[in-house]
Amino acid sequence: MYIDGVFSGGGIKAFSLIGACQAVEEKGLRFKRVAGTSAGSIVAALIAAGYTSNEMAELVDELDLKSFLDSRNTFLPSGLAKWLFIYWRLGLYKGKELERWIEEKLSAKGLRRFGDLPPESLRVIASDLTNGTMMVLPDDLPKYGINPQTFPIAKAIRMSCSLPFFFEPVKIKDYQGATVIVDGGVLSNFPMWLFDKENVKKVRPVLGLKLSHHLSEHPRHKINNAIHMFEALFETMKDAHDARYISRKHERNIIFIPTDGIMTTEFELTEEKKQALIQVGRDYANRFLKSWGY
Repeated sequence: MYIDGVFSGGGIKAFSLIGACQAVEEKGLRFKRVAGTSAGSIVAALIAAGYTSNEMAELVDELDLKSFLDSRNTFLPSGLAKWLFIYWRLGLYKGKELERWIEEKLSAKGLRRFGDLPPESLRVIASDLTNGTMMVLPDDLPKYGINPQTFPIAKAIRMSCSLPFFFEPVKIKDYQGATVIVDGGVLSNFPMWLFDKENVKKVRPVLGLKLSHHLSEHPRHKINNAIHMFEALFETMKDAHDARYISRKHERNIIFIPTDGIMTTEFELTEEKKQALIQVGRDYANRFLKSWGY
């Protein structure tokens, strides 16, 4: 049976999405259309390319996460260099290695540009800071004078994953000059509204996979310093738009996967934690799917 799937952002926590996908496939369900934000867009793109959940598990098993931390060369002391990179380059890491890895894995399945995909089979969210608007890729590319058919999928995923101040933002040229694009989670970390719209009959069942507690069980933020405040600020900001959208009606189609104790940017994740995250996703998905009525 075919369904549509939506994957939330969550950085390194997205390993849990792979485990959840394993449970979904074992249930006999297959994704026809997919959408995602940030790390969720990576999972969505791999599914659109034809990767099975077990193949995705193999990819991440061989992946050295630290290779994505591609900082710029400098002769300055590391502490000073980091502040300068954030100030001048707007991010600690270039993000080129992440984009290269995505491009390599998609190309292995014959997928490079959005024109290689059926219409609307893959959509990802990014945030246009220059114009203060949300971007749905590839749908909104014509607004920037860009042909969606020829736009690289890996570039779109890189745009969606540009966590502010961590990865350098992506800059594209439009009619008015350079436009700065960052992580889609800034404006919509869980774009279920793309497929599940009020008063519009769904084409097929829509399943959401969200890396968070159930809304009614969300733990209180502990804010004791500036770092805690930034984390709470960003999490509140990225969840506010979607929290207003998710109603009781939509909740019954969402697998909530809490991933306590793992930081979004924990790129030195141990193999044990990686496998534990995948298992958490499987467990919560299996529990949900036992009673999901499609």
